[in-house]
Amino acid sequence: WADEAAYRATCEKLAGMYARNWTKYEADPFMAALSGAGPGGDAVAGYKIKQATNFVTSHKGCERNMAYDDMREEVLARGEGKVVENDTILVDTGKFTGRCPKDRYIVDSGEAHKNVDWGDVNIPIKESTFNKVFDCCAERLWGLEKVYVFDGFVGSSKKSRRAVRVVTELAWHHHFCTNMFIRPTEEELESFVPEITIINSKATFSEWKEHGLRSETCVAVDMDRGLGVVTGTQYSGEMKKGAFSMMNYLLPLQGIMSMHCSATVGPAGDTAIFFGLSGTGKTTLSADTTRYLIGDDEHGWDEDGVFNLEGGCYAKMIDLNPVKEPLIHAAIRRDAILENVVVDAEGKCDYKDGSRTENTRGSYPMWHIPNHEPTGKAGHAKNVIFLTCDAFGVLPPVSKLTTEQALYHLVSGYTAKVAGTEMGVTEPTATFSTCFGGAFMPLPPKRYAELFRSKIEQHNVNVYLVNTGWTGGAYGVGKRMDIVATRAIVSAILDGSIEQAELSAPDEYFQLRFPTALGQIDPAVLDPRKAWADEAAYRATCEKLAGMYARNWTKYEADPFMAALSGAGPRTERVVQ
Repeated sequence: WADEAAYRATCEKLAGMYARNWTKYEADPFMAALSGAGPGGDAVAGYKIKQATNFVTSHKGCERNMAYDDMREEVLARGEGKVVENDTILVDTGKFTGRCPKDRYIVDSGEAHKNVDWGDVNIPIKESTFNKVFDCCAERLWGLEKVYVFDGFVGSSKKSRRAVRVVTELAWHHHFCTNMFIRPTEEELESFVPEITIINSKATFSEWKEHGLRSETCVAVDMDRGLGVVTGTQYSGEMKKGAFSMMNYLLPLQGIMSMHCSATVGPAGDTAIFFGLSGTGKTTLSADTTRYLIGDDEHGWDEDGVFNLEGGCYAKMIDLNPVKEPLIHAAIRRDAILENVVVDAEGKCDYKDGSRTENTRGSYPMWHIPNHEPTGKAGHAKNVIFLTCDAFGVLPPVSKLTTEQALYHLVSGYTAKVAGTEMGVTEPTATFSTCFGGAFMPLPPKRYAELFRSKIEQHNVNVYLVNTGWTGGAYGVGKRMDIVATRAIVSAILDGSIEQAELSAPDEYFQLRFPTALGQIDPAVLDPRKAWADEAAYRATCEKLAGMYARNWTKYEADPFMAALSGAGPRTERVVQ
């Protein structure tokens, strides 16, 4: 051959044909043992991966970047959804109505082997196993009459954005990706080359036991090759979180902070960031008519400022109220997609009904929020708010943090898993999730903490801990913080009036300082001790939670940087061992 590159490509093509033909024999041990005498596995895997990322030019039934009206017709014609109130499409996600964190894997190879913080959250998978799952998913897609390809971007900053391709079996998944990722211009589409490719089909990986997986459901990413695969679940959030996990790996390695947060910017250009796990109020509190929405879930922070990674919003629908959440309620209209919401015979949504799942969802493009920031970017943050859903009811509604406390609470990421966001969670359960998004943070916590420290120090950032959970008692005894009071607290942070408030002395358990008075908010609410009728129960619960913080932190103390932050947490003499 005169052209070696063409020779190699053709070898991979023929090797792949051999390998696909041999799959029909592999159920028999004798025949399976002969597979090693065929074409080399690396060449075959390489060919199959290349083919799987090339649906646009190779699949005769490929629908690429469909228009909204065309997607709507496709979803309805295929029976994947139905029209409900406000001309919105409603779909059902099937068996899984939330993420499957125990079925989430990262390929353990190449640079990722040394960079990823391996453990119970970031579970390793062999590259060979990933290739088999990826091929299983791709084979199903190749066998379909029609597949859907969305090409777009993750990241509003052109300096660091990644071109993402998502190939799906379901038309409504294509609609979801069109809502959630950043849509390209016609010119960008013409020259589009994917840097991240995620494929999603109904394929079932039957060999999961042999390869050491937990179940036939597999959500896996390969950081080095920029690949992702989703099988065994139709929950749409897995696609966006797969891309987010990759960005949380890639951006910090470039010195850019990545964050599980919402962000807004005021008329004067003041940027605010809201960290928090699903259900803690990120989306609700960032839907503010007096400010511009940058984004509701995933952001980066570079030398120019804060930027959104997405092109839409994915909001919880449970208990959606047009009075308390008018912007989100108004966003649920044509071109939005509702997931698992209960409706009556006339198609009217009952957002209070959690009988199908507490994790009812709605995705919609950013322009459904009238006061969105069209560039998806703003300047450096002035205020950062950590939203925690304290199921024990002992943290103040708001506390101002020192730099060390900010790093400690960022890494701790204490909150409660709110019902429905993960399979099997039916009531709030205390948890610690690194950076308020541990399920999507592949790197060691120190990497994110160091970047955050640099941002606080460079830009003189105010950091607050805001409890959107319980007050006057733990879950089952106390009551949930009123959203109106929480909004008043957030408003005081954003307009700067909280800076004029007198702060308490550090409390005896968590060393937190909170305002003794703030606007029209009841002072008894601001001080959690006063909100409890039973002081002995309050103290016992404080000691219990302080102990949980301390025990969680022990896993970080081998690193000197992290060990030095332990003094910013609960007082150890108050900890119940």
